[in-house]
Amino acid sequence: MENILKELSSIHGPCGFEEDVAKYIANRLKGKVDSVQVDGVGNLIVRKKGTESGPTIVVAAHMDEVGFIVKKVEENGLIRFEKLGGHDDRILLSQRVQINTYKGLRSGVIGTISAHMMKYDDPKKVRAHQKLYIDVGASTKQEVAELGIRVGDSITWYPHFDYLTENRIVGKAFDDRAGCTVLIQALEELEKSDFAGEIVGAFTVQEEVGLRGARVIGHQVNADVAIALDTTAVSDTPEEMMDNTLALGAGTGIKAIDFSLIANKKVKNHLQEIAEKQNITYQIEVFPGIGTDAGELSLAHQGIPTGVLSIPSRYAHSSTEVIDTRDLLATKDLLVAFIKEMKATEHYKFTI
Repeated sequence: MENILKELSSIHGPCGFEEDVAKYIANRLKGKVDSVQVDGVGNLIVRKKGTESGPTIVVAAHMDEVGFIVKKVEENGLIRFEKLGGHDDRILLSQRVQINTYKGLRSGVIGTISAHMMKYDDPKKVRAHQKLYIDVGASTKQEVAELGIRVGDSITWYPHFDYLTENRIVGKAFDDRAGCTVLIQALEELEKSDFAGEIVGAFTVQEEVGLRGARVIGHQVNADVAIALDTTAVSDTPEEMMDNTLALGAGTGIKAIDFSLIANKKVKNHLQEIAEKQNITYQIEVFPGIGTDAGELSLAHQGIPTGVLSIPSRYAHSSTEVIDTRDLLATKDLLVAFIKEMKATEHYKFTI
């Protein structure tokens, strides 16, 4: 799975520009699933049927990463940009970025003043992204055009992938290429004889700008149960607002609540029961400061019983996200086990 994640996270694919990610996943899964299709907004939808009839489960992971878009090219060759998804302006300075142009990928850096100039500035001031710029090495607007860079081109963090320890890795776009990795691995690992019913793998677009791809998926798939795969921000570092309720290396997160979803109680309990029975490490996630594709999936048709498996992450939405490979494996193991034991829709609905 680490190799899949390394390859996936290196691909340029911010919100609305996920096509290359979809191509990679489609090429990898062809011949391992029953069908591969792309819908009108760019969601990649794959289907795999078991040997026996049974419930339909939709498992979603979003392909997009947070990024930027070229807004304006100044006369001196510096580039103004807008955000695609949620960013913290405090961490933008001096970051390396990558711009996707019609001539190929170009490198750049978000500019900042020299430390020698700090005495002329307010060191406590956080400049909004609208006041920042990207330096691509050009001195004029014409030079930028010759590099192939145009208004509307997409921008991501510059790709990298490294091991901090044997189990902890750092890179860009783990949110949510880690979830995509889990879904790919599960689809490759599951034999048709392992489960009843049908798995609908939904690799969604534009999650970071309002769960838009998942909304479209909800209109298309009348599922009996849904699971979203995403990363979640841990709270195990020493900042004053952290409460140590979610930790790196403590297992997959079984979501109870976030701002987009109160997880279906029976789906959550079933995930927890399976984890305990199979000794899969997990932690219950109560974190209102995040949302996932599950929020939209749960509202589709007459409502779908929905849960979430979360991959714990440090420094989410930054250029240096950190995850633990043991959590990645636990997430995959629990997803596979749940699919093997998934129940008909009546099992997850409330009874009165």
